[in-house]
Amino acid sequence: MTARRDEIADALRVVRARIDDACSAIGRDPDGVTLVAVTKTFPASDVRVLADLGVTDIAENRDQEARAKHAECAELPLRWHFVGQLQRNKVRSVASYADVVHSVDRLSLVTALSTALMSSGREITALVQIGLDAADDSERGGVPADLALDLADAVALAPGLKLGGVMAVAPLGGDVDAAFATLARAAERVRDQHPSAVIVSAGMSGDLEQAIHHGATHVRIGTALLGHRAAPVG
Repeated sequence: MTARRDEIADALRVVRARIDDACSAIGRDPDGVTLVAVTKTFPASDVRVLADLGVTDIAENRDQEARAKHAECAELPLRWHFVGQLQRNKVRSVASYADVVHSVDRLSLVTALSTALMSSGREITALVQIGLDAADDSERGGVPADLALDLADAVALAPGLKLGGVMAVAPLGGDVDAAFATLARAAERVRDQHPSAVIVSAGMSGDLEQAIHHGATHVRIGTALLGHRAAPVG
């Protein structure tokens, strides 16, 4: 455990230095960028190490794994993010533990989440996922950028949901800077109508610098923190 803790601590220092350098390059305050650790396929013991090292935001993309880790780490002061594509049959479960859902990309999901939350009495932060892939490569989800404001309006009106802002994943093999610039423009349109929706969730291990350059407030980091992933759990 000591060796694993040292490994994660070293990686965390490198990632935080990258965030600091990226912010310094454009005159941003590093405190304005939240590090969200993506722990999918890694054990709950790694979540505990991250928490001990001061990481407070943990992300998962599969309900079964996320639910189990949340239960194992229930006593820790963590904020749980769900970043995967959310299917209707998993909505009630995810709504029971997630603090932030990054992947809201359709009206039916807004309705389902709101219904689940009204019955549980919880409130969660919802981010509108904007699709940056080509139209014929949309398997990762996301609403077109020009429709993001309409979906954001629906989230803002839904009981149990708090509109937090927007989220996107850089396109595979595409122009990352151009894609994040598109995201930044969509985020600005949403903020114009909903000033409190300031979250821009973008950037992963390979492109966090570009994301920060284009205004990311939350970067989702897995491999650079925890190494290459094992086979999925469950």
